[in-house]
Amino acid sequence: MATFALVFSAVFIAAVLRGITGFGFALAAVPLVSLTLPPAEAIVIAILLQCMVGLREIVVMRHQVVLATLKKLSIGAVIGTPVGLLGLHMLSADAMRIVLAVIVLSALVAMVKQVRIAPGPRQAMGAGLLSGVFSGLAAMPGPPAVAYLLSTATPPAQTRATLMSFFCVTSLIALPGLFAEGLVGRQTLLMAALSLPLLMLGTYFGEKVFRRLGEGGYQKAAIAMLAVTALITAAHGISGLF
Repeated sequence: MATFALVFSAVFIAAVLRGITGFGFALAAVPLVSLTLPPAEAIVIAILLQCMVGLREIVVMRHQVVLATLKKLSIGAVIGTPVGLLGLHMLSADAMRIVLAVIVLSALVAMVKQVRIAPGPRQAMGAGLLSGVFSGLAAMPGPPAVAYLLSTATPPAQTRATLMSFFCVTSLIALPGLFAEGLVGRQTLLMAALSLPLLMLGTYFGEKVFRRLGEGGYQKAAIAMLAVTALITAAHGISGLF
């Protein structure tokens, strides 16, 4: 029961972050869940949850999605995801925790320094490729795609809708590989199904918070939350290596 409580708490916290910022669920959920479950299981749970909730959101937000950008990002993700899945299969649990922490910290640095990528078809596919690698390796496709879309003149509502749709696409792309590797089991399916209401509830509360915060306020909240997540996960992974 303690494991279920910890997983549910992690999903809810990550969902609140997702509701506030429109992205970042896996960035927070995977490191937090990996504190109580093996990282590979945490990644599978995050991918399953993003598939479940993402399909509904694609339907709801379909008129706001920038299809041209979504297609190019998705083509890149198809190429990059198998590379990430190979890394997931080869790395140990503690090594994975350190990789997760590095990815989260890299995302934080990019957010703080406001790193921008020049817009264009090749850049979109390149961002999608990197997102695919991150998705397969750690269920974290966000940083490259977020950096790319924030560098364009796309309105915020369309950026948010395109990102959330893309995260669902990357999860769907990664899912067959996870089944092929035997990483999707009864426990992960059960955990994901039982966690889904917490994901929806946390997203709802996050959206409430978002409406009360200015742009600077919610970015600071997201950065602080991710920083704590990265530090805890890195400490846990490093301690397991010694």
